[in-house]
Amino acid sequence: MLEKLLKGGKLEKKVIANIENYLKVLYSAMECLKNVFITKDIEKTYCIENLEREADFLRREITSTIYEGAFLPYIRPNICTFIEISEKAFDALKICAFEFRYLNKEFFEKIKDEVIKIADINLEMSEILIKAFQCLIEKNNLREKSLAIRICEKKIDEIKQDLTKKIREWEILNFWEGKNISEFIEALVKISDILEDASDYLYILDISLR
Repeated sequence: MLEKLLKGGKLEKKVIANIENYLKVLYSAMECLKNVFITKDIEKTYCIENLEREADFLRREITSTIYEGAFLPYIRPNICTFIEISEKAFDALKICAFEFRYLNKEFFEKIKDEVIKIADINLEMSEILIKAFQCLIEKNNLREKSLAIRICEKKIDEIKQDLTKKIREWEILNFWEGKNISEFIEALVKISDILEDASDYLYILDISLR
């Protein structure tokens, strides 16, 4: 486990604290997006960009601390890869928030229930990911958390089928409206895929450290 590999130094502890904070910022971004869908407040979409800047600062802190010598050399790339995977979730969140600003409001009302359900599950998955990282540090079994994230992903796949049906029933007036809808939905459902990938990588990291 990572805890076993701490050399009692401040660098390792600093990295772990920053990763925990990074994942909490990611959770806040998920929560922000869900609130955007509930309130339909365009101004609230900009909170994603603000949180991404905060996450970028933490990511740079994590990377620079690792380069300063935190952890054994063979662990460093694994930690960096986990952060890189998690970072992709911010990209998807930002795209989703941006496309929402231009989404046809009547169309959104048609798919609102499914969108909020997906956003709610994404939020739940983000919380599980935080707990999974804590399990890694505390030497607890990650299997339960990994399974929970997989179950959440399957739920989103089921909701996506209903969402696809509603999209097909909508008359798209031009190329740009179709592009807007496509990129919004693609980014929304991609978030869960990224969180599942991050969870899988944590599990792999856990196994490699036994």
